Amino acid sequence: MDFLTLFAVYVAVVLTCIIFICKYSGRENNPLNSILNIITKVFATITPKWLQQFFQRCLHRMFHKRNNFLIYLQFLLVGAVYAEFSYEVFGFCLEMGLSQTSLSVPYVLLAFETLFFYLCVKRDPGTVTEKTNSIHLHAYPYDRKLFHPSMTCPTCNLIKPARSKHCRVCERCVGRFDHHCIWMNNCIGAYNTRYFLLYLLALCAMAADIAFLTGAMLLEVVLQSGLFWAKYIDEYGQQQQAGPQFVMQHLFMTFPRIVFMLGFVVFVFLLLGGYTLFNFFLAFVNQTSNEWYRSRSHACQHCSPTLKDDEMSRTTTHSKRFYYNRGLLRNLGEIFFPPQPVGKKDR
Repeated sequence: MDFLTLFAVYVAVVLTCIIFICKYSGRENNPLNSILNIITKVFATITPKWLQQFFQRCLHRMFHKRNNFLIYLQFLLVGAVYAEFSYEVFGFCLEMGLSQTSLSVPYVLLAFETLFFYLCVKRDPGTVTEKTNSIHLHAYPYDRKLFHPSMTCPTCNLIKPARSKHCRVCERCVGRFDHHCIWMNNCIGAYNTRYFLLYLLALCAMAADIAFLTGAMLLEVVLQSGLFWAKYIDEYGQQQQAGPQFVMQHLFMTFPRIVFMLGFVVFVFLLLGGYTLFNFFLAFVNQTSNEWYRSRSHACQHCSPTLKDDEMSRTTTHSKRFYYNRGLLRNLGEIFFPPQPVGKKDR
């Protein structure tokens, strides 16, 4: 398999990951999603109808129904990365003189990542039932902007607590609902947000450490082989100085699996790094993903140029975006030690 073929496979996999993440991230209005819809319509004209229906059923079952497919896929991807790291990179790093202690860090991070992932999947996110409804009703006050008192969930037939939402995938109301995570096959809510944040941290640290060790190994190979100063004969018989492109192609052809793994973990780190920062920002201001998206939509509805100045002032005052912000420490304490307001007075 030549360099161009390997590179094409790599680019195809990365682009497929980006497309699916954008398509099913929960945000319908984004440029890539619009482009994907156009491409889908084009292919619909040349694809048999039975194949379209089969593909749609598969996607609906995968992303809109509870199933463990993406959990197994995640285990497969993590297992493939660690298998390659242990099989090739670990031995090279030992020969480079790195200590076994530093090389054991990715495995320690894997243990933490697996633990937090398990807790996210198995722990109840804060299901609102007849028995727990009173607890959730007293947990947070209504902001009367996104959440209003006396509203009833038409599916569960229960009064909706503030900050709760009915998940159509799990078919239940969840207290302090953040989002439904398809990778966890579970909602992220009041009682497992802490594990989700720690899971993201462990996953990013794991990807960064593996990328650092792998990159250091490849750099050492290049330095020891003298590729930066090497020369080669091109197709016209002329002697050329080996540049970065030649070095990258040589590494890709010599260590295809290692380079592919490095590109994958760097992509995961960059993608999840931004997502992790966003989630911690929401934790610092005590806001959920659901509230963030809804507050943006609500703010746009009130930005009408026909409003008078005094009306705009009242609207801005009423629509305080970070209504539940209690300060950094109290916000984090609320997430990592969820409130249990049994016996407390109504706020």
